[in-house]
Amino acid sequence: MKLPHLIASLTLAASLASTATAAEAQAPAPIDAARIAELSATCQACHAADGTRGLADNPILQGQHPEYLLKQLREFKAGKRINAIMQGMVAPLSDDDMKGLAAFYGEKKPVLGASKNKDTLALGEKIYRGGVADRHIPACAGCHSPNGAGIPSQYPRLSGQHAEYTEAQLVTFRSGERANNAEMTAIAGKMNDKEIKALADYLAGLR
Repeated sequence: MKLPHLIASLTLAASLASTATAAEAQAPAPIDAARIAELSATCQACHAADGTRGLADNPILQGQHPEYLLKQLREFKAGKRINAIMQGMVAPLSDDDMKGLAAFYGEKKPVLGASKNKDTLALGEKIYRGGVADRHIPACAGCHSPNGAGIPSQYPRLSGQHAEYTEAQLVTFRSGERANNAEMTAIAGKMNDKEIKALADYLAGLR
């Protein structure tokens, strides 16, 4: 083999080896089923045994995108998202613990919910699908998909979520109390109480 070809071959081999090593370093650690079962048991009081309906003030975790759940856990731990209970819960968790919990809830089938107020459904649907043009409020469906399923790694699932929880999050985004998503802070900041309540109730029954 001529020297230039030999050098090229060796360079390619080194590059491939480096890529493989980097990929292996980024590969997720195997999930310890016993460890995750132990950790998820501490979540049951607020989120039910499998992350299903639980208390209305707390989010339904079942079927939520693992990437979104992991982001929120990391941000609670880092203090980017403030909630005294959740910050206390995540404080002792390792990153692998959080990855395992996110996968545990995310792999479950999403649950269906129902809207409660038929009088506000039209308003909720209008906001979700068309936004509010005169205040530059974009359609929620543009990011969270027409059926509310969201987009993995980017936007959370909203369909079926407790209306009370969704309403509370929009209110805290609007006030700035929840400050870990600038886009949502800007959007919620343009919405009034009636619109937030209607949208949250509509999302509870969206499927």
